[in-house]
Amino acid sequence: MAKMSPTQLTLRKLKTDGWTTLAIVEHWNPFARIRQDLFGCIDILALKDGDTLAIQCTTYNNRWARVKKISENEHLESMRECNWTIEVWGWRKNKSNKWELDVIDIS
Repeated sequence: MAKMSPTQLTLRKLKTDGWTTLAIVEHWNPFARIRQDLFGCIDILALKDGDTLAIQCTTYNNRWARVKKISENEHLESMRECNWTIEVWGWRKNKSNKWELDVIDIS
């Protein structure tokens, strides 16, 4: 099986958990040669039963850097005012070579 990115792992987990309306909201900017996230901090939006889940997905070792990035983001309060759940999902393989997820809620 090919190596899976944090984005692919996150989409798979969301589908398993019943989130059916999913969107990858980061994109590649070929002019700047960087990935750009929605509002500078969101990779995936998921909708279910009137709830909005905004996720920054990353590797396990980078999760706290992403928490800091979102905490300092100028749009954080606006997302909170809209009652979004905002989470950082950090992925790593455990000793059994199975994918393991750490979720940090910063809503």
